[in-house]
Amino acid sequence: MTVAGSPSTPAARRGRPGYDQQSVLAVAVAAFNRHGYEATSMGMLAEELGISKSAIYHHVPSKGDLLRLALDHALGGLESVLTRPGAMVGAADARLEFVLRGTLAVLAERLPFVTLLLRLRGNTDVEREALERRRTFDREVAALVDAARHEGSIRRDIDPRTTTRLIFGTINSIVEWYRPGGPLTADKLADDVILMVFDGLHRR
Repeated sequence: MTVAGSPSTPAARRGRPGYDQQSVLAVAVAAFNRHGYEATSMGMLAEELGISKSAIYHHVPSKGDLLRLALDHALGGLESVLTRPGAMVGAADARLEFVLRGTLAVLAERLPFVTLLLRLRGNTDVEREALERRRTFDREVAALVDAARHEGSIRRDIDPRTTTRLIFGTINSIVEWYRPGGPLTADKLADDVILMVFDGLHRR
C-alpha cells in the first residue's frame, strides 16, 4: 500500500553488477534484525549476498552507513507524515487520526526498517541520532493527543501521558507480529487500530 505523497525510497547507488545499494541495504537490514546490528559483520553480509566484502564497499562505505541509510528510510517516512496537510489542518482529533494512519502505513510499507528503528539500543552515534529523531516524532504525536484532549474531542479523564504511551505501545508492538501479504491487509490493520483507539477515546 502507498500513502498519498509518501516519501521516496533511498536513492540507488551504482555498484557491482547484479546488485544496487537498495538490494544490499535490504539484505543488511534483514541481517541486523535477525542477529543484531553489533553482531552482524561485513563478512556475514558478504556471505549472505554471495559477494566479497570489498564488493560491498562499492555500494556503501561502511556498516555504519548501511545503518544510517536504513534508519533514515524509516524515520523519513514517519517524519513526512507530520508535514501532510491532514496532519496540520483541522480538528486535533482528526489530525491525530491522520497521523496514526500514516504511521501505520509507513510501518506496513517499511516493516523491516521500522523494526530496526524500534530495536535500537543507542550504542553508536548513528543510533543516538536516530533515537533523538524518533523522540521528536513521538513528542509531536503526544502534542496532538494533548490538543485533542483540550479541545474536548477525546476523553479528559485519562492521563494524556498514559494515552500516548498506550497508543505507541499498540503501534510499536505490531512489528513483532504483522506480516505483509497475509490475510490482514495494511488498510484493515489501520482501520482496526483506529477503531480500537478512538472508540475508547471519543466521548460517548
